[in-house]
Amino acid sequence: MNPVMKIGLGVALSFMTLAQAAEANEFRLSNNQRIACSRGLSAGKLNTSTCKSYAYVFNTKTSEYFRCQVSLALTRDNKEVINVQADGSCSKRPRIFDTDGNYSFDATETEGPNTNSFFGPGGYAIWASDNNAQKVRGCIIISSGLGSDISKCIDMKFE
Repeated sequence: MNPVMKIGLGVALSFMTLAQAAEANEFRLSNNQRIACSRGLSAGKLNTSTCKSYAYVFNTKTSEYFRCQVSLALTRDNKEVINVQADGSCSKRPRIFDTDGNYSFDATETEGPNTNSFFGPGGYAIWASDNNAQKVRGCIIISSGLGSDISKCIDMKFE
């Protein structure tokens, strides 16, 4: 392969790498992660503790986001740990704004069902803003208790 072809191939690969890096930079992790834990007693004096944490990954161009959850369950008796289970995944959620742009994002979770949640496991709030205009949208998503989520988004008025 001649030197010109090698340089051309190197430049092409560099642009492909930069394009992939630019795409990767469109995603941001929310700044507001939460963790909630619960404990329970089982038959035979076994203690079980379960902890869950949520985070959000936001596409700053399209305003689509992913809700991610990680959980860990630990079962022990008075002397030793008997079982540890962990799981995690992210689920894609719809766009907050209809058009592509340059957006910022944050999210927060409600506490567990024993505190301020009326229906099932609670809900979460999403805030997104346009970085190029005075535009903010707030969304609240709660569990209906019937297997589906109820979601409402409101555009903020600036007075």
